Amino acid sequence: MTDIRTILREATNTVGDRLEAELLLAHTLGVDRAWFFAHAEDRPGLDAVRRFEELVARRAGGEPVAYILGRRDFWSLSLEVTPATLIPRPETELLVELALERLPRGGSVLDLGTGSGAIALAIASERPDAEVVAIDASAAALAVARRNAERLGLARVEMRESDWYESLGDRLFDVIVSNPPYVEAGDPHLDQGDLRYEPASALASGPDGLDDMRRIAEGAVRHLRGNGWLLAEHGWNQGAPVRDLFTRSGLSHAFTAQDLEARDRVTGARVD
Repeated sequence: MTDIRTILREATNTVGDRLEAELLLAHTLGVDRAWFFAHAEDRPGLDAVRRFEELVARRAGGEPVAYILGRRDFWSLSLEVTPATLIPRPETELLVELALERLPRGGSVLDLGTGSGAIALAIASERPDAEVVAIDASAAALAVARRNAERLGLARVEMRESDWYESLGDRLFDVIVSNPPYVEAGDPHLDQGDLRYEPASALASGPDGLDDMRRIAEGAVRHLRGNGWLLAEHGWNQGAPVRDLFTRSGLSHAFTAQDLEARDRVTGARVD
C-alpha cells in the first residue's frame, strides 16, 4: 500500500495542481486538508485509493473539480454546484461587496440569473433584514439554488423561474445584481478548460457578449426604486461598453470597479 505523501505527489503530477489533488483526496477520505499534515505516512485502503484514482482521472480529463466534488466555496458559504449551474468564482465576490454597500436597511435585492444562488445567498447571509429575490430561466439551476438555500438556513430567499424580468410584474427593488452570460459567441475559450463543462446558456450571449446585458439594462429602470442601483459583472474588456449601455438605458452615475487583478469586473449605475 502507498502512503498519503506518495499518493498526493503522484496525483499532483497527474492533474498539475497540488491543491486540486488534496481536495480530491480529502473528499475521498472524508477529512479536511489539514489532516494530511499529521497523516502523511498513513496508508489508505485499496478501495479508497481506487475511488481517488477515478476522481483524479476525471480531473485529468478536464472535468472541473467543483463538479467532481459537487460543491464550491463562495463568500462564507459552501454551495452545491452541478453541471446545470455556473461554477461560482472568487472575482464575483466583488459584486456582492458592491451590492451590500448600496443596499439600504430593510431594502430589497433582485438577483438575475442566480444559478447556484451564490450571489443572492451571500447577500442574504449578510443582511437578514433584506428582501432577496433570485430568478433563473433554468428549472434545473433553480432546484440547486433552492437546495442551497434550505441547507444554509436561507429559505426566506424567494426563488422564481423567470426569463429575466418576465414574471416580476411591476415589482420594484433597491438593488438589482447579475452575473449574466457575457462571453462572445464563438470565443475559442468556450472550448477550453472548465468552460467546456459549464452550461453554454450561462456563458455566451451574442456576437459581442452583451445581448443579455442589454435586456437587463433595458428593464432595470422599470424595476428600480429611486436611487436604486443596477450592478452587473462582465468581461475585462467590457467596462466601457457596459457603462455606455447603462447610460443609454436611462441610468446615471455609471462606474466600473476592478477586481484584485486590476481588471474591469463590475459596472454599476443608478436611477435618479
